Amino acid sequence: MTAGAADRTVTGASDPHAQGRRLIIAVDGPSGSGKSSVCRAAARRLGAAYLDTGAMYRAATWYCLDRGVDLDDEAAVAVAVEELPLTISTDPDHQTVTVGQCDVTQSIREARISESVSEISTNRAARALLVAAQRRIIDQAGFVVAEGRDITTVVAPDAQVRVLLTASAEVRLARRGLQMGGGQSAEALQRQVLARDARDSTAVNFTEAADGVAVLDSSDLTFEETVEALVSRVKSVR
Repeated sequence: MTAGAADRTVTGASDPHAQGRRLIIAVDGPSGSGKSSVCRAAARRLGAAYLDTGAMYRAATWYCLDRGVDLDDEAAVAVAVEELPLTISTDPDHQTVTVGQCDVTQSIREARISESVSEISTNRAARALLVAAQRRIIDQAGFVVAEGRDITTVVAPDAQVRVLLTASAEVRLARRGLQMGGGQSAEALQRQVLARDARDSTAVNFTEAADGVAVLDSSDLTFEETVEALVSRVKSVR
C-alpha cells in the first residue's frame, strides 16, 4: 500500500487516545469461526474500535481482479497491493470498505473473492504490506478489537488480550453456509472454508494457539455466549 493510501485507511470510531485508554484485543482463528460477527459485537459492547483485517485482504483481492492482475504473478500482485487505495472503517456500527471511489463493502464478500483471497494472503510481499497497514491502524485506534488469521502472532503479538476463536469443522461450514445465504453447494463451502484454511496455513498458523493465547471454542456456544466470553476476558484484564 502506498503511504498516501495507508494514511487514509482509518475512519470511524472516536479516538481512544483522547480518553487515555490503550487496550488491544487480538482475535484470530480459522474461517467460519465467527471472528467478524463476534468481534464486532464485542467492540460495540466495550466501546472500542473494530478492525476486520480479513476485509483488507478481500479488498486487495477485489482490486487485483478488477484490474485484471494475474494472481499467480506474485510480483504483479505485490505491486497492486502497494498501490491499493484502501479506506476501511473502524466503527463497529458502520463498517465500510472503499477502494478509490468504489464502495466494495458488499462485493468483497462474494464467492469469487472468497475463492481467490488466499492468492493474496499467501503472497509474502503483499502480506507484509497489509500487516504494516494493520499495525498502523491498531496503533492509531489505541482501544481496538482486531481480528484476522495472524493477529495474535504476527500483527499484534504484544496485545493485552490474545484469543484464538475456533469451532469444529462442521459448525464452521454450517455458519459460512448461512452467511453466504444458503445457496452454496457443499463442495463450494469446503473450498471457501477448509481448502482456504489449508492454503493460508502455509503462510501463518491460525489453527493452534501460540504461547499466551487463550482458546475460545464456540462449537457449543450461542452467539451471545461467545460474545460474553470474549467481553468477560477483556474486562478481567481492564
